[in-house]
Amino acid sequence: MATRQLLAELLAAYQKRTGRSVAMESVGGVDAAKRVQAGEPFDVVVLASDAIDKLLAAGHLLAGSKVDLVHSGVAVAVRAGAARPDIGSEEALKRTVQGAKSIGYSTGPSGVALTQLFERWGIADAVRQRTVQAPPGMPVGALVARGEVALGFQQLSELMHLEDIDVIGPLPDAVQITTTFSGGVCAASQQADAVRALLDFMASPEAAATKRLHGMEPA
Repeated sequence: MATRQLLAELLAAYQKRTGRSVAMESVGGVDAAKRVQAGEPFDVVVLASDAIDKLLAAGHLLAGSKVDLVHSGVAVAVRAGAARPDIGSEEALKRTVQGAKSIGYSTGPSGVALTQLFERWGIADAVRQRTVQAPPGMPVGALVARGEVALGFQQLSELMHLEDIDVIGPLPDAVQITTTFSGGVCAASQQADAVRALLDFMASPEAAATKRLHGMEPA
């Protein structure tokens, strides 16, 4: 889901450039991986790099077809108009988390890494009752916008386009959580060469500016 708006824009540019039609379906990463594993006839899949590696190892993607596309970092958001807490350093972020009424995080790799950070800080037990995991496919920012959580953590690309929230900034460099998203050619594809051409375009320097507009860096 973190890449859905970026991919839609890149696919539109590719279709305009080549005249080749590409249909995209966006679902949560866990569901996407399960559907590829179940043998649904997709041509290409874009997921977190480690999820792509697992699909490759299981033979669901063509060997050697993995292409890294973007690096995506995590940001913090509050409801629009709410006080903007200090997250300018690791210690400030830790204090903000400890003082937050409620905390939202995702089911994706950034959410896993965030819970590991809380464990490393030694505050996991203390904040567990105040943490809310967004359902698969639901942006954490939606929970923030509705007032269901006071402090939301998710990749910047998923927060920056939502209404009724304020993105207060990225995680400090010392604890930034960066996910690499990659694409791979599905083993069931009947047009592997066309998929490789698409992935080459999405990984090309031509796509870099669009990636940055969506809060990500080229891989």
